[in-house]
Amino acid sequence: MDLNQYISEVPDFPVPGVNFKDITPLLSHPGAFGWSVDRIAETATRFGASKVAGFDARGFLWAAPVAARLRLPLVPIRKTGKLPRPAVTESYQGEYGAETIELHRDAIEPGESVLLIDDVIATGGAMRAGCRLVEQLGGTVAGCAVVIRLRGLGADERLSAYPVVSLVDY
Repeated sequence: MDLNQYISEVPDFPVPGVNFKDITPLLSHPGAFGWSVDRIAETATRFGASKVAGFDARGFLWAAPVAARLRLPLVPIRKTGKLPRPAVTESYQGEYGAETIELHRDAIEPGESVLLIDDVIATGGAMRAGCRLVEQLGGTVAGCAVVIRLRGLGADERLSAYPVVSLVDY
């Protein structure tokens, strides 16, 4: 299936010069969305993940159904200040400024293999920070899976130590 037909480009959003890749048409097409979830679930199986971690907020849209289909635990990677129990944090430089994400301290046990899922990888900053959180807790990164990978923005270099699978590359 060609997912390009379900991804819209919005020029100059959220700032001038950025051509935003809008996934909402994909979400509104059950067949295409289901296909994308199935492909990412296959990745989790192929990489031998024992847990699925999804990024706040759009990564949750894929991580939750993947975890449910595979009957794997789901771990939310949240923006700072959103988790109610003790958490580990990691800061990174995002496309539009400094960001911080966090995981509950008890979310991952040493030796667990985690597939990290998000909607888009651009610079790779958020995904790399998520990988560092998993490793801080003693887990291993099975791989990283996204719907869209934006090439040429530094993600390949930042994530060179991890397998990365994308459904659509721009």
